[in-house]
Amino acid sequence: MNRYEPLKIEQKWQKIWETEKPFKANEVPNQPKMFLAEMFPYPSGAGLHVGHVRNFTIVDVLTRFYEQQRLNVLRPFGYDTFGLPAENYAIKTGISPQSATKTNIDNFRKQAKKLGFAIDWDREINTSDPEYYKWTQWCFLQLYKKGLAYQKESYQWWCPEDQTVLANEQVENGKCWRCGHEVEKKKMKQWFFKITAYADELLDEIDNLEWPEKIKTMQKNWIGRSVGAEIDFKVTESSLKIKVFTTRPDTIFGATFLVVAPEYPYLDVLTTDDTRETVLNYKAEALKKSEIERQENKEKTGVFTGSYAINPATKEKIPIYVADYVLAGYGTGAIMAVPAYDERDREFAKKFDLPIVEAKLCDRDLFGTPKTIYRMRDWLISRQRYWGCPIPIAYDKEGNPHPIPEDQLPVIIPEVEDYQPDHSGHSALAKAKDWLKVKIEVKDSKTGKTHLEEMTRETDTLDGYACSSWYLWRYASPHDETAAWDQKAIKYWEPIDYYVGADHAVAHLLYIRFWCKFFADEDYLPFREPIKRLLYNGYINAPDGKKMSKSKGNVIDPLDVINDGYGADTLRTYEMFIGPYDMDAAWDPRSVGGVYRFLNRCWTLCFDSEFAKTSSEGHPQLLRGRNEEPREDGRDEHPEEDGFANSLFSRHKTIKKVTEDLHRYNFNTAVAALMEYVNELYKIGASEEDLITLAKLLKPFAPHLASEMLEKLNSDDEWPKWDEKYLIADIVEIVIQINGKLRAKLTVNASDLEDEEKITKLALKDEKIKKYTENDIKKTIFIKKAKLLNIVI
Repeated sequence: MNRYEPLKIEQKWQKIWETEKPFKANEVPNQPKMFLAEMFPYPSGAGLHVGHVRNFTIVDVLTRFYEQQRLNVLRPFGYDTFGLPAENYAIKTGISPQSATKTNIDNFRKQAKKLGFAIDWDREINTSDPEYYKWTQWCFLQLYKKGLAYQKESYQWWCPEDQTVLANEQVENGKCWRCGHEVEKKKMKQWFFKITAYADELLDEIDNLEWPEKIKTMQKNWIGRSVGAEIDFKVTESSLKIKVFTTRPDTIFGATFLVVAPEYPYLDVLTTDDTRETVLNYKAEALKKSEIERQENKEKTGVFTGSYAINPATKEKIPIYVADYVLAGYGTGAIMAVPAYDERDREFAKKFDLPIVEAKLCDRDLFGTPKTIYRMRDWLISRQRYWGCPIPIAYDKEGNPHPIPEDQLPVIIPEVEDYQPDHSGHSALAKAKDWLKVKIEVKDSKTGKTHLEEMTRETDTLDGYACSSWYLWRYASPHDETAAWDQKAIKYWEPIDYYVGADHAVAHLLYIRFWCKFFADEDYLPFREPIKRLLYNGYINAPDGKKMSKSKGNVIDPLDVINDGYGADTLRTYEMFIGPYDMDAAWDPRSVGGVYRFLNRCWTLCFDSEFAKTSSEGHPQLLRGRNEEPREDGRDEHPEEDGFANSLFSRHKTIKKVTEDLHRYNFNTAVAALMEYVNELYKIGASEEDLITLAKLLKPFAPHLASEMLEKLNSDDEWPKWDEKYLIADIVEIVIQINGKLRAKLTVNASDLEDEEKITKLALKDEKIKKYTENDIKKTIFIKKAKLLNIVI
């Protein structure tokens, strides 16, 4: 093979890896392990995009890096397949989500293999596989047994178009994040996980995590712990008391009005006949806004309810308002407004001409009951959709919930003809009449005897985040039919050493931590934090810096890059070279070509050279790639001495640089160091050992080309080590000046600093100097300490 043909090389090695399964992982006692994975993707019909490639390649570079260091490495793969896209596609086309998902997974797998990822494909998982979601349902039941999965009625965001409940973060500018339809608030009975039971530990352990600081800060803010007190304010001419939460009970003497949220349960009681219409209209408008919009709104809005309360400190009558800057889910949904000490209250007071009293501060413990609250709410987990994990619950005739027995799991999603939800709020599962009926053994409370009772299955399905809250543990034993995860395998592989993603900074990462702590408490896990190290990579944008999107027509298809002749190794190496991994970067087609040329030069060094035998001095002879120009500094006179010393220095310097960069996740500078090394080898010549080193260091980035090089060189791929003794700088750079102006630089051995005559001769041979020295040279001035030669003409 005389020229670099990436597609041919890549097909060869992918076939070898497919057959020999070199990435298959097994527990090996006493061998250090390394477990790495990306946040598993949703397999859309569009397939992989360049963002996936960056994310997956980061994992793959580290996987191969540790494999080459002979650690026992596990790098599995999976698919997060439940959700609205597949369901909406089924509604539109009539193709079942089951069928569409299988097609999409097959396509994703094919594309991932084309990129040469070092994946143990025997551990592949799919969240919509009944053998997987059987254990998602089992996880739900464990939480249910402990009272951490429960039902309650509450206002929820509802999308009339998708006919499903939405979480707060799925509402953007009052519209559904998926379909763009305007959403509304609807009071519904929903399932929740009691994540707030672990709020303190989730918050207190954040600082100990080896995660990016911005992610830790986001988690802290999301949990949002506040320490304060609850104080009762009696409503005048009523038996009602309004309980408020405040972090500043010492400011109660300055409380001049109360404010309740639009969702406050007793708002109707507080509303008088004179204000009812105004209050109802305000409430309706407020409920159209997301909580984020309500918090960010600069202009304060609100209306007077018509009622008053008594300040327990001053005994004065103060008005009660309703305003959307107060949130129902935070504290009690009611606040005492102290405009002298709170900016939001001050803005509200000024707008509605309410008193601002700078009263004295009192003892914090004088009023109220100490209380700690959290911004984080319990996790809403039920969705009115067909394509999700069925909730393993059934209802008796009185509407009481009963868990499906574990020996009846999985509750399998039935096939239906019509995937469209109805307007009753139920998913399409409600149309599977035979599936709805189930018999469950119940115990008579009076007689103690058991009997079978026909019940109706729950038609809500679990939020997709439930399926992704335990999948890392399933990777340890993905084919276990007796348990969600094998205890022996978990103890060997988990917790995961590297977890890499670009999304889900709060929700998923918080939920997986919650489940980890719960299952540790139940003795199913031997650790309380699921992720040792988190890497959070940036996005790849279009060449103009804008976000890629189909509607803008600026999406880069990674397979186009490969099939255009660049190959997978070029794509992988370019995406690691594009910039620091944790920063967004713009796609640059010219740089893709530059990386291809770099790999081509690696190929040329290896395959366009023939190795000479070892010289009599014991040095391997140093050779250039073909068509390379000889050096111009005169050092070719002694290639065995100069070249060998330079080769050792350059080789060991590069090994150290690339190794340390990979340990620090500086993938871009590691590639830059390899490029610099190749440039050096073209200058000084490359020994067989140089080429072996180059191939080994290159393999994490360009595994196909590197494997081909190592095969040619008859070498293993074990990661090289550097020796500090070869890093002592024995090569120096001399600055050459003409009449005090810099004209050239000269590289010489450090020992040559003692030989001014030799340095002068080498300088005068330099083409850049020759054109100035045709006239008489008056004198030369050599300053050894400054490494400077000044030629005066």
